[in-house]
Amino acid sequence: MLIDVCCFSLRSALTAQRAGADRVELCGGLAEGGTTPSAGLIKLVRQHLTIPFTVMIRPRGGDFLYADTELAVMRADIETAKTLGADGIVLGALNADGTVDEITTRALVDFARPLPVTFHRAFDLTLTSHEALEAVIRTGCAWLLTSGQQPTAEAGLLVLRDLVGQANGRIEIMAGAGITPANAALFAEAGLPAIHLTGKHVFDSPMIFRRSELGMGSAAPGEYERIEADEETLRAVILQHRAKSPAQRI
Repeated sequence: MLIDVCCFSLRSALTAQRAGADRVELCGGLAEGGTTPSAGLIKLVRQHLTIPFTVMIRPRGGDFLYADTELAVMRADIETAKTLGADGIVLGALNADGTVDEITTRALVDFARPLPVTFHRAFDLTLTSHEALEAVIRTGCAWLLTSGQQPTAEAGLLVLRDLVGQANGRIEIMAGAGITPANAALFAEAGLPAIHLTGKHVFDSPMIFRRSELGMGSAAPGEYERIEADEETLRAVILQHRAKSPAQRI
């Protein structure tokens, strides 16, 4: 069973590795739900991690309907990630009608080769999970990250179980969103081959001088808080999940 940890910094990536994660998903843009990380971050993670890591390719927050200019940026970012030694790519594209954009996604998957591609939680914003899964499979993606089209993976557990059965080994289904030490075992018991989490912890900034009346952006985190992976939380999730899992496969 694969434990995939979403990390927004070198510090979090090292924490995930130390806690026993199998793989890291490297992202930027925490407040936007994950965007493409900087080239510098990718380079340093490659230098310091011994476990595999994938790179999010998402040029902005918001929806997953991309203009041609944004797709050009995505291709350039894929090329950068490959050059800097990433082990995989994470992306997803939708049509305006809520279906998977197969043409665009397949082209990006082909461009990313030989790296495997994970189709991310854009899947959870599609019209129907059954048809969307077949579309993602046709694009050639190796993994699908989903909460079962619910706010949390626990709430989507029945859909996740159905997706594993429908996939029947044609793609690996990875559960993500709201996974904690309290519910991690549920996903192994349901037959999910992988789980995805941040294991995040919010702590106070070390800044002494503060202007609390000002902000540099409109979304969390604020200027005076930090968010990083928490080793104790990750260890607890890994322990609970693997206690209910068959032999691990990566």
